[in-house]
Amino acid sequence: MKIIPFSFFQRDAVQEIARDLLGKVLVTCFEGMKTSGRIVETEAYAGVTDRASHAFGGRLTERTRVMYAPGGLSYVYLCYGMHHLCNVVTNVVDVPHAVLIRALEPMDGVDVMQRRSGGRLRETQLCSGPGRLSKALGISTKHTGLPLSGDCFFIGDDGYVPDESVILATPRIGVDYAGDDAALPYRFILRGHPCVSGKKMY
Repeated sequence: MKIIPFSFFQRDAVQEIARDLLGKVLVTCFEGMKTSGRIVETEAYAGVTDRASHAFGGRLTERTRVMYAPGGLSYVYLCYGMHHLCNVVTNVVDVPHAVLIRALEPMDGVDVMQRRSGGRLRETQLCSGPGRLSKALGISTKHTGLPLSGDCFFIGDDGYVPDESVILATPRIGVDYAGDDAALPYRFILRGHPCVSGKKMY
């Protein structure tokens, strides 16, 4: 499997990057335990002009500082004080775009994922949501700011390309506070995939 180069992420159109990430593989190897999953759902966040983005209006805090770095780094933040959500920073320095990885199809280390998740979820549920996938793959806020090209934490390409007919753009989930921006078609899924999050399977 080839590790995706930084040039993949250092492009202007964050929506295209989010779409192009479908079918790629997120891999972790923490404490000697390898886990991985194929990306089946993403969401794009378009920085200072996007009211759903943490960087809307040029907001710069200790947490969001990594969003202003060159594309290819991880941005992991805590949601509701309990869920660690894994994003990849995109674009170039001082353009704070990011893509949230929302769901994976489990591949390597399903037994490890089950243990980390408490052993209560079916395989298709283990990574069906951004909080679940981070828990299953052992990702937490301590991994924020890392390049997603290392031996133990990376996004790879194993040659799989999803058929165009199953790629669907929809509004994002859980950003109603963003007004009109909540309706932007910035969520990308593989239509009908059992590991996609949310109630609608499209």
